[in-house]
Amino acid sequence: MPSGMHQIELDLPIEDIWNFVKDMDNWAPLVPNYIQHEKLTDRKSTWEFKSDIGILKKKISLIIDIKEWLEPTRVSFELKGKSEKYGGEGYFEAKPINLNRTKLTGFLEVNAIGKMAIAVNSKLETALPKAIEEMSLAICSKLGELKRVK
Repeated sequence: MPSGMHQIELDLPIEDIWNFVKDMDNWAPLVPNYIQHEKLTDRKSTWEFKSDIGILKKKISLIIDIKEWLEPTRVSFELKGKSEKYGGEGYFEAKPINLNRTKLTGFLEVNAIGKMAIAVNSKLETALPKAIEEMSLAICSKLGELKRVK
């Protein structure tokens, strides 16, 4: 399955990172190609993205289902396409390095299914690592802004 992971160390206590990550409204707009999301329940939401994988340029709708909230260290989720044939999972994990420094890991694995699966998965192999890195850096930047506002 195509996947991407990115780790970054932040000069913030784990509680500050958890307070940001625990609410998807804070970080959903930071996901590359984000259009919008809607919370259906406290654990289920729909997300829309612009897809730009090779020659495929269209809007993708996903259902995100939160599988675990382990305060203050981990949020994990599953995803599936609303009408597209996608499935996968991911997580955010925070590990304290010391009282004021935390390692944040973002991971996403997505698999396309169907007649275009081989071509789409091939493109996802290169696109996902870049997307995860971009999202991690955007979260880091946003957390830095919030730290300066305090």
